[in-house]
Amino acid sequence: MAFRSGYLVRCRDYLAEHRLAAAIAAPATLGVVAAVGAAYSVTAPQQVDTQLRASVTECHDMVTISVAGRGDTPAAGTTKLLVDANGNPLPAALSGDHSSEWVDPVVNAPADDVAPGSYAAVYIAYPANMATYEDAVTTGAANTKQVMREIAQACPDTRFAIVGYSEGADVVRRVAMDVGHQEQTGGGYAIVDPDKVTGVVILADGGRTAGDGPFPGAENPFGNPDGFDQVYQNGKTPVPGQGALPGTAGDFGSLNGKIASFCSDGDLTCAAPDNIALLQLVVNVARQVNADALEREGLTPATGQDVAVALSRVALLALGDIRSQPNWMASDETFLEVLLRVSDPAYDPAAVAPAPQQPADAISTDEISPLAYLPQKVLNEIVGLIVTNQNTIPVILSDPYKLTLGPNATGHHFDYWRDADPNNGKPLTSAEYAAAWLTHLAKQAQAGEPVNTKSTPTAADLDDAYRAAAATSTQATATTTTTAPTTTSATGTTTTGAPTTTEPSGTLPATPSGTTTAPSEVAAPAPVPATPSSSGTETATPSTSAAPATSGEPTRTTEPTVTPSTGSPAETAR
Repeated sequence: MAFRSGYLVRCRDYLAEHRLAAAIAAPATLGVVAAVGAAYSVTAPQQVDTQLRASVTECHDMVTISVAGRGDTPAAGTTKLLVDANGNPLPAALSGDHSSEWVDPVVNAPADDVAPGSYAAVYIAYPANMATYEDAVTTGAANTKQVMREIAQACPDTRFAIVGYSEGADVVRRVAMDVGHQEQTGGGYAIVDPDKVTGVVILADGGRTAGDGPFPGAENPFGNPDGFDQVYQNGKTPVPGQGALPGTAGDFGSLNGKIASFCSDGDLTCAAPDNIALLQLVVNVARQVNADALEREGLTPATGQDVAVALSRVALLALGDIRSQPNWMASDETFLEVLLRVSDPAYDPAAVAPAPQQPADAISTDEISPLAYLPQKVLNEIVGLIVTNQNTIPVILSDPYKLTLGPNATGHHFDYWRDADPNNGKPLTSAEYAAAWLTHLAKQAQAGEPVNTKSTPTAADLDDAYRAAAATSTQATATTTTTAPTTTSATGTTTTGAPTTTEPSGTLPATPSGTTTAPSEVAAPAPVPATPSSSGTETATPSTSAAPATSGEPTRTTEPTVTPSTGSPAETAR
């Protein structure tokens, strides 16, 4: 059954009868991640129809839960929201009521290849800002699990796929790990039955572990997920480096083999080199401060206090951690390594048992003896600082902003829509491959088939993926305007791309109808995703289709615009 018009008609009649207003004004601000101030913009208030959209009780064979990047998410008051079985709004919007230039080509691909109503994609609403990053991602994970739970309770036969990009990739990784490691209690699961989750796509996976292939836990971790025999690539060499958020790493439990974790070599959000300890420390602290306020206001007494509080907290945690280790002076651990450990937002000081303290009238020999280790400890600190930062200066000198988030979407963070290499055994881009896989899963769900671990995609499956990508491409005659990323590189320099050009034709996902928000991100190795808030407005036409946005669907106005010079989509990322 689809999100059909009956519910919408009842709502419209009710509103007409009681003469309720369904439009409000909602200003939006555009922000970028910055360690020290940068410019910001505010759009003018616009009127948007915010009538609630569709109920989770209108079931589908498969629903894709989509989590986009920073500033690319639905928002209450500006987007029509999904409602639960009791008519209460949920933090989600049906695809079509909200659109993402980047994620749409993946999550909307199955819609035209199954029966109407069999498939739907919804976008999760979450703060997707930098005040703070950790709070935003934690809220995103909670909202994602809430929406999945509500759909599963109303529609127990519905299957799920989950897709996340950039900041949304961090959300999806955490959700997938939680789903895969659930313990069944009372005959059920706290979130959803893991068997109902048929596939997870993570684009730019900040929690990726060094050496991982794109399909962790699969029989062929470098070739394909279990259940889809279309080979992604013919090589077995892992992308170098690891995710810039090591504290979020881990396996996916019962979802192992159902994961596609894509990372491009050079995208420092997921392929950060080893031995950049000082930069990683900056990243960990940045995840706990209000970077939005820093970006807007610069270093003021208020923002300076915010940073000082975060740094003081890290220092106190480090001292407490050391105090809990009576033999720390005799260990090889350096103070920088302690700072790295305790600055991770996942660090739990309660898990560290304090060392027992006994009052004494005099200093005992045992209390003096640690001083004997001081010369060696100082040497360890010096050597450790050098060794753990061997790649810090090379990363800074390589211009990590340009490498990862280059102007006009030229950085490697946007490779996933243009990384096909047919001559070297990689026939599809990462986004096309994900679209083909989701289409395959949606067809299985419609047919009521179990996931077939030996199934092979048909030529039509692959054609569908190519067509889905081509449908969102801009032809050579079209001029697309987008905002180049505004971001802070590892050196602290703010960069903004400005020129406007004409996008060449191609098969890459391009800007949908209307002008779409372009992202702003932190240049890696800082992994803090930085997509600007969607600064425009959305005016969604009432529709019950789960198909991608077309002309007449939401129009979103953004900040100063720039066109990709490589034919890649306009940036709307972290």
